[in-house]
Amino acid sequence: MNKRIAIRGLVLIVVAIIFGAFLAHSLKEKLELPQLTSFETGVKYQFYGGLILLIFGLNWDKFKFNIRLQTNIFYIGVCLFSFSIYLLTLFSNLIPSIVLGPITPIGGSLMIISLVWIIMKTWKSKD
Repeated sequence: MNKRIAIRGLVLIVVAIIFGAFLAHSLKEKLELPQLTSFETGVKYQFYGGLILLIFGLNWDKFKFNIRLQTNIFYIGVCLFSFSIYLLTLFSNLIPSIVLGPITPIGGSLMIISLVWIIMKTWKSKD
């Protein structure tokens, strides 16, 4: 087990639950449907990302190769993706989308790259 990665996953999950509750109870009256949908997307991807990191952290010893770099890249990707959506949704009048807009796809790309990298390493590893 890798405690640090498992804890990162759990923290992402806890924050996603808090933000989901915040969305359901406080933001529903204040945001329009497209904004609510965007915020919910950030929450979902953060939750899924937390679960993935928790699984990797708990199963760390089962990998025949080191996945530290990939899990770190994945964590950064989840944070960039989800938190840029939160900021774009909540502070669109203060922060121009041209500043935060490009961060979301960068975060998503980092998540994809890290998982594909792990897939490739798993495929090439010897059992």
